[in-house]
Amino acid sequence: MTSFDTSPQLNVWRALLALAVVFVMLATTGWTALHSHREATALQASLAKWRRGSIRGLHLPDPQAAPARLGRFLAALSPEDQDRLARRYPLAVGNMNGAPVSLRYRANHIAMEQQREVEKERMHDSRLSAAGQQDAGRRMHRYEDLLSPGRQILAFDPEGSGRIAEVFGDLDKAQRISVIVPGVDTDLLTFQRTSREYTAPVGMAKALYAAERAQSPATRTAVIAWADYTAPDGLGVDAATGLRAEEGALRLNALLDGLPGRAPVAMVCHSYGSVVCGVAAHAMPRRVTDIAVAASPGMRVSSSSHLDTAARVWAMRDATDWIQDVPYLELGGLGHGADPVSSAFGARVLSARDAQGHAGYFQPGTDSLRNLADVGVGAYDEVTCARENDLCQAGVSGTTTAGRA
Repeated sequence: MTSFDTSPQLNVWRALLALAVVFVMLATTGWTALHSHREATALQASLAKWRRGSIRGLHLPDPQAAPARLGRFLAALSPEDQDRLARRYPLAVGNMNGAPVSLRYRANHIAMEQQREVEKERMHDSRLSAAGQQDAGRRMHRYEDLLSPGRQILAFDPEGSGRIAEVFGDLDKAQRISVIVPGVDTDLLTFQRTSREYTAPVGMAKALYAAERAQSPATRTAVIAWADYTAPDGLGVDAATGLRAEEGALRLNALLDGLPGRAPVAMVCHSYGSVVCGVAAHAMPRRVTDIAVAASPGMRVSSSSHLDTAARVWAMRDATDWIQDVPYLELGGLGHGADPVSSAFGARVLSARDAQGHAGYFQPGTDSLRNLADVGVGAYDEVTCARENDLCQAGVSGTTTAGRA
């Protein structure tokens, strides 16, 4: 599952809100106790090795340096030296914002090959329980899928439940870029699904990429399925607060700052992903022209003007989506603020007809997917608004070519 889309009843959500102060205190205390002496993760170890490394006598730059600086350093190297760095420090290079995307794809392929071998060994590790061995098998098969020819993995971290991002289309040559930010229960294993394909980030991105190409065949587009943050696990305490969103917002803006080229970027944020986008909005680069949220529990502000962004803000919600019954409030850090589809919020409200519930917004043939594709390619005059004479219709006139190729 990738969002608030499954079985827990809404009264459970309300109960969690009522009890969350106590749970947050307990969870925070427990997290501190468990993590205060953690060993370095594989990614951290790769970054530490990079910091001590060199190439042909040249010290390697700080991996946290500005993306432009990292990009200049790596672009100046020969293809052979780039390949050496990818093989020596695959996780560091594969997650390095500013690195050439083709190099990141190559490095992440190497990192996943290594991790696949780790999981193969874990499958037969007698020290693991049967459940642990089975989990290793599931992860190993996921890596095999991700290593399929043609897949473009932009970010990868095997730690914990795993983080990952994948590109559809040519990111270097794109004239329009869309970034999908999914919601709760998103991790390495839920990144793609065979059943209910369009409820997982890979299916969402494939559907949006196809819809954008159908809407504007002459426009070179790219779509990023961005699951490179630690999403809340189910409808628990983390889903009721902004902690995960704040952590995710930092990672999201780091990605956006490192994207190649100058193509306009549209954010497409689903469920708790809209909380991440709301927190990140004020620091997004100016090339982000649109922020579209679907099935949002709130963006942690009381109105769109408080997002402090020049980007157009769009919102949609299907009439059958249970998220509408979640309390739209923020009190003491709990809850996520005003309803983005309410008139008072001030977003452009799009039709989501036929989305069929909380997880159906990327289903081909729906108004919701077509409208998200229209926003993605800048076809603003072709969107279908949810209400007549609202900001959506008033705001699109004369903007058909704004930001388009």
